[in-house]
Amino acid sequence: MTSGDGSGPSDAPGRWIDSHCHLQDTYRPGDTDALRSVADAADAGVVGLVCVGTDAETSRQAIAFVHEVRAARGSGVGSVPEDFGAWATVGLHPHDASNGLAEVERVLEEAVSEQGAVHGAVVVAVGECGLDYHYDHSPRPAQREMFAAQVALARRLGLTLVVHTRDAWDDTLDILSSADRPERVVLHCFTGGPQEARRCLDLDAFLSFSGIVTFKTADDVRAAAALCPLDRLLVETDAPFLAPVPHRGESNRPALVPVVGEAVAAVKAMAPSEIAASSMTAARLAFALT
Repeated sequence: MTSGDGSGPSDAPGRWIDSHCHLQDTYRPGDTDALRSVADAADAGVVGLVCVGTDAETSRQAIAFVHEVRAARGSGVGSVPEDFGAWATVGLHPHDASNGLAEVERVLEEAVSEQGAVHGAVVVAVGECGLDYHYDHSPRPAQREMFAAQVALARRLGLTLVVHTRDAWDDTLDILSSADRPERVVLHCFTGGPQEARRCLDLDAFLSFSGIVTFKTADDVRAAAALCPLDRLLVETDAPFLAPVPHRGESNRPALVPVVGEAVAAVKAMAPSEIAASSMTAARLAFALT
């Protein structure tokens, strides 16, 4: 349920983690201040977010963004709350698979080597990576090779794997099934139906639901959300993409993750506060967040 003026959730119940967004420079609208976006999210009940890289440059930017947020916490700069959580991922999107993994791997290795226990991990996952047969911006053999390589990389480094899949369920699940996959796998922006959800859950994956769950034509996605166990269900915005109803046409933002959560709560016949609590717990498990 949203407020009467369509500005957002009616009471933003609970505390939310946006498990997948892109707030780094490449993706952020030119007139949007990064710390203002975080402050707005905090005002909506969001207590943390994962900023996702899609190539070497956007991965570097995601890491820099997380450092910026952490440095601003509790300082009054941008009004970022002291306890706001921010984490990054490093990965190669299937669209860019033709570029190879070497530079992304260098960014990841450097970031992991610099992580210390004092301030907690900055980089928590490899990805987003996977297969996209809808656009085929890179040849499918290259996509499969780079996806398998990142599965192995996440396993070797003990990181979560963040998976993008579009029109490629069989090959995606074949690679995840046959590979020595990491302990934690997140199917980001889940777009499958109940059958695909069960196949992913059989692999012990987490399913992350985006604003698509609010779309009129997304009955299959809602059915998947309905059957997904709470301990495997995450919510995300995929900002600046896929703004939920009634914000279609706007640039998406982490402040709207409660709208996604309310839609999930509706299909599961639960209170939004329950989804907030369970999805936050699941996100912390999925990314081993500290």
